[in-house]
Amino acid sequence: MLTVAHKPVLLKETIEALAIQPGGRNIDCTLGGGGHAAAILEQSAPGGQLLGIDADPEAIRFATARLSKYQNSVLLVNDNFGNLGDICQRYSFSPVHGILLDLGLSSNQLDDDPRGFSFQRDAELDMRFNPAQETTAAEIINTASETELALILREYGEERFNQRIARRIVQERPINTTLQLAHVVEDALGGRHGKIHPATRTFQALRIAVNRELEMLEIVLSQATDVLGIGGRLVVISYHSLEDRIVKHFMQKEAKDCICPPNVLVCHCGHSAGLRIVNKKVIVPSEEELKDNPRSRSAKMRVAEKIAPRQQSDKVTYSHFSKN
Repeated sequence: MLTVAHKPVLLKETIEALAIQPGGRNIDCTLGGGGHAAAILEQSAPGGQLLGIDADPEAIRFATARLSKYQNSVLLVNDNFGNLGDICQRYSFSPVHGILLDLGLSSNQLDDDPRGFSFQRDAELDMRFNPAQETTAAEIINTASETELALILREYGEERFNQRIARRIVQERPINTTLQLAHVVEDALGGRHGKIHPATRTFQALRIAVNRELEMLEIVLSQATDVLGIGGRLVVISYHSLEDRIVKHFMQKEAKDCICPPNVLVCHCGHSAGLRIVNKKVIVPSEEELKDNPRSRSAKMRVAEKIAPRQQSDKVTYSHFSKN
């Protein structure tokens, strides 16, 4: 259950990057503890409107209480942000002035959630953001082949000892709790070395696999571009190289007129730039924030502004806020 006051990462930078104005309508695709949402609503008052999305029903319940004073200006939806386009259509919430994606886990999920996101406490190996999903981390750990496990650890955790860890997992199965898995990984790698726990990459890989995080990220980036109005801002905060690489490549691609291969002399793609990259260099937390919130240390922010519709025939007009 969510009880801890989550510290939103890069809060000041996020508000500045979104270029929030009074009366603006914005979307927080990763509601979490509601910290960014509260700041967005405060900055966009009077008349601001916010659509908040989170796959975790606990986050929705927590944010509902936290944002209660803005209840006439906020709509919270328990869904995966990969369904952004459908959600906006369902609630007539498009186009918008700004969209935020903060891809990190909240402190609540890391510290107090019983679903096994962290090995700091013993819990069942679940790792589902939404408990209604079918596949859990325990199912993957206990049913996937050694080859499949090694691939997951390599692709989603960038774990160079993926084969060694996968082999030990298969040997030690069944594994059903976080501490069991952490100990298995630690033994496979010959104990702890350095400040980072040897199971960190394994837990990251499993969480990404369970929630199809990279797939959903690729989907939502395209949908976000469609939902934004001209001049609207897309702000993405990522926490590891896999996420940041996807965001960086997407923004670079959408900021180009031609995306044909370099060896093609005449453009055949018909692609035209729809975004302008706002920050040429990635934005990272200040030294002050790092001291106050060490968990922000790996955060990287990228910002883009919509300069044209994805199709020239698109017309952008702001509609009324509706919950129907």
